[in-house]
Amino acid sequence: MSEAPGAHDPNVLPPDIPAPQDDGRARHLTGATLRDVALPATGGGAVNLSKLKGRTVVYVYPRTGVPGVDPPPGWDQIPGARGCTPQSCGFRDRFAELKGLGVARVFGLSTQDTAYQQEVADRLHLPFPILSDAALDLATSLHLPLFMTAGMTLLARMALIIDDGRIVKVFYPVFPPDKNAEEVVAWLRRTR
Repeated sequence: MSEAPGAHDPNVLPPDIPAPQDDGRARHLTGATLRDVALPATGGGAVNLSKLKGRTVVYVYPRTGVPGVDPPPGWDQIPGARGCTPQSCGFRDRFAELKGLGVARVFGLSTQDTAYQQEVADRLHLPFPILSDAALDLATSLHLPLFMTAGMTLLARMALIIDDGRIVKVFYPVFPPDKNAEEVVAWLRRTR
């Protein structure tokens, strides 16, 4: 990790972070069929979302921070950037509820490499794997919304509901990030 040491606490959402606006860059995703792309997963192995049967929830985030390590300069001013740890914790805390609503699998997804992701999966005690799209294979095949900062290409925050390899619901933009899992649960309850 190349971040500078500091006092950053990724668990805390500042009250004044800017909300992302719907720029239309995810409108094409509803109804899209996933391509044959295998992604490395924390805990080992690879996951090909196009091959999974049943309902899958994938929450997408730009990058997780590490406690005591400052984020890239200007991070908190980028709409939709801050909040990856609270988003992950929301899905962790609602994992049993998601399973009870018929979700077969939950995954996190970012462009960070698997070794970096493993630290957050362990620290946050996530009961599901995080997938790495460091090579941007999935992002390119689906034309996922991206942004660049500090020399990094990052995924815009969203959540996808996937049934048998086809995206049936997209949550984009996501704000506030700590309420994303709650939004997904509410949608699943409404559409049962």
